[in-house]
Amino acid sequence: MTKRALITGITGQDGSYLAELLLSKGYEVHGTIRRSSLPNTDRLEGFRDQLHLHHADLTDATGLAGVIAASDPDEVYNLGALSDVRISFDTPEYSGNVTGLGCTRLLELLRVMKPEARFYQAGSSEQYGMNPDVPTSEASEFRPCSPYAAAKTYAHNMTVNYRESYGMFAVAATLFNHESPRRGEQFVTAKIARGVADIFNGRADSLVLGNLDASRDWGFAGDYVEAMWLMLQQDEPSDYVIATGQTWTVRQFLERAFDLVGYDWREWVRTDPKFYRPVDPPVLLGDASKAQRELSWKPKVGFDELVDQMVTAAMERDPVSV
Repeated sequence: MTKRALITGITGQDGSYLAELLLSKGYEVHGTIRRSSLPNTDRLEGFRDQLHLHHADLTDATGLAGVIAASDPDEVYNLGALSDVRISFDTPEYSGNVTGLGCTRLLELLRVMKPEARFYQAGSSEQYGMNPDVPTSEASEFRPCSPYAAAKTYAHNMTVNYRESYGMFAVAATLFNHESPRRGEQFVTAKIARGVADIFNGRADSLVLGNLDASRDWGFAGDYVEAMWLMLQQDEPSDYVIATGQTWTVRQFLERAFDLVGYDWREWVRTDPKFYRPVDPPVLLGDASKAQRELSWKPKVGFDELVDQMVTAAMERDPVSV
């Protein structure tokens, strides 16, 4: 019997990779997209016609109920969120409504309409925030220091609450930074990759960034969506940290990216305080030993290969004009 999956945020980086993975496994894949005056399905190009897309928003319980009724899912992956940490400081109420309460709306609808469905909640390493104990694991304390991280922490706690209160198969993952050629350009890694392409092709003479000392545990999004799927295939629900166990600074990402075109990044990059967050965790490093042990999951793509992929993709999208 064909399994049915519902993915909120299917048009995002993770949603697109997860949709591809599930299609390869024979799933009937449904996804929610928000109405927009411009098309927002570019990441689904090549397999969009295999998907069942529904207009819905995590702030609208009535619309979500209609999607659940139409898709009748066996598995639900909640990837929808206001994912820009910096912007969440400017829109804290909206961030909480979408990223935090959106999860609760889904859980409550599933409790009433489809309690046997398995539910996955996408969390973030930002939830650990200023916790100085690194690497962080499932036992580490959440200390969120942004509206985005606070909303994600609320969603995590509600997922645990519904699992323990109602016996639902609901799991929450704390995913450390994961990137790819499909990463949105508001994120620093994609901004760097695009900046390298623009500078190399003569469209820009500098790249302006914020904190170059921020140290992050960067993995490949395609690897991380496999972990999401594995979590919902277990006999018992449990929460997991997904990470590579290695950290790299923004400065090191810059060095690798500019090396690929033979440039010294220091000649092209400058910083501007306006790109700094009000509070920025200096180091985010994860311990994914539980996922390795129980899910048999390990990241396949290393840091250098990840940077290479992103810069190469940016260059291919913007070839040198002849």
